[in-house]
Amino acid sequence: MGKPTGFLEVERTTIPNRPPLERLKDWREIHADRDDAAVSKQASRCMDCGTPYCHTGITLAGAASGCPINNLIPEWNDLVYRGRWKEALMRLRKTNNFPEFTGRVCPAPCEGSCVLGSIEPPVTIKDIECSIIDRGWEEGWMTPHAPAERTGRSVAVVGSGPAGLSCADQLNQVGHSVTVFERADRPGGLLMYGIPNMKLDKREVVERRIGLMEQEGVVFKCGVAIGRDEHWTVERLREEFDAVVLCCGATLPRDLPIDGRDADGVHFAMEFLTGNTQHLLDTNDDGTKPELNAAGKNVVVIGGGDTGTDCVGTSLRHGCKNVVQLEILPRPADERQPNNPWPEWPRIYKMDYGQEEAAAVQGTDPREYLVMTKQFLKDADGKLTGLEIVNIEWSKGEDGRMTPVEQEGTLRVIPCELALLAMGFLGPEQEIVEKFALETDARSNVKAEHERYTTNVEGVFAAGDMRRGQSLVVWAINEGRGAARECDRFLMGATTLK
Repeated sequence: MGKPTGFLEVERTTIPNRPPLERLKDWREIHADRDDAAVSKQASRCMDCGTPYCHTGITLAGAASGCPINNLIPEWNDLVYRGRWKEALMRLRKTNNFPEFTGRVCPAPCEGSCVLGSIEPPVTIKDIECSIIDRGWEEGWMTPHAPAERTGRSVAVVGSGPAGLSCADQLNQVGHSVTVFERADRPGGLLMYGIPNMKLDKREVVERRIGLMEQEGVVFKCGVAIGRDEHWTVERLREEFDAVVLCCGATLPRDLPIDGRDADGVHFAMEFLTGNTQHLLDTNDDGTKPELNAAGKNVVVIGGGDTGTDCVGTSLRHGCKNVVQLEILPRPADERQPNNPWPEWPRIYKMDYGQEEAAAVQGTDPREYLVMTKQFLKDADGKLTGLEIVNIEWSKGEDGRMTPVEQEGTLRVIPCELALLAMGFLGPEQEIVEKFALETDARSNVKAEHERYTTNVEGVFAAGDMRRGQSLVVWAINEGRGAARECDRFLMGATTLK
């Protein structure tokens, strides 16, 4: 620990975002330029706590507490405070393949369990992490390191999201020949098309990292849907590769099967977000809008998570008339409650970037809590015109389950020409699961034990959201690394991977 009294002397200050009204004019990342001296000062707040919960990586009350990839956070905080940035990068890369991704999009469960955070605002761990890797790229420290020799074994990784990329990176580094198959036109999976450009720049961040992996020997084949592609059948994949790791994600969206669901104007959030990013990249951000856009429309986003927030921010950049975000759960408290003690993830009210932008334009947080959608309304041509909604309260039934109870006198109609369903995901798409004849659990996820990742089919592994269900990018990296370790053990009889 570099400064024993740092946490007493320095107040928490995060790297600022650009002002909302400024950043709404473009698709560039929302973050302002960092100040390395300020970041070093923030690193001094790490307090030699003795038991650093920040890198425990456990699950408490159904949520991550600490870093799931066990980042050596106090160590690189100390190095940053001392100005030893290159050494900090080396420590960071021991546990995290892609800190430029997690440093931008991870909700930072490490900060939620920071020991300082039990009495004061926590250390700005996420900012420090992102600053380390960004400086590494700027200084030219991020250079390709291909393995000195190859093992002669080949692995197919299906899916190029964070789990697939981390798995491929690990397997490549120990000398296996790795081919990553991606059904989209560009690699990156969730990182490319599930997260908008203003949170994670595609060319400067995602494609830069994939380019480095290619220089190190990883092969990417895009536009290939394993099991559907007539040239790349499941049988051919298993014949040509010594092992297969499935990292296909949990991409089956939760629907809202109510009256009027077939109205023209009701779309899944990922259809909206993917189309927008694809258009940006295809047109090199020429100022035009994608076919599915929010320009001039009353937009209602149904769902209060990160994907919903991304829909809010994207709709505002399209120039929507108005945006409302409906959340069926109650508004979180402003501070931790007795039933949510440290080091659990703090379930507290906050405004993310999309809500900040909506408030700057519309004057208020766009979210409405404890609201349920009753039906979609449409005109004679089948076009969406509005939503019928009602306020609810949650009540415990005789079976002990919480159920929504409509509140009398609150039924109303709000105008809407574009409704975006952002209510999470049910699990992996079943076509590839069935083609591989994989066993599944009660939630339709591929059955593979955590830390082993082996399926019922020999030589076929599963990791990430496809195995555990919808989760965080950092959990996907954890699983991709773990699956690589077990795949390497399967191929070689032993492994040096962690």
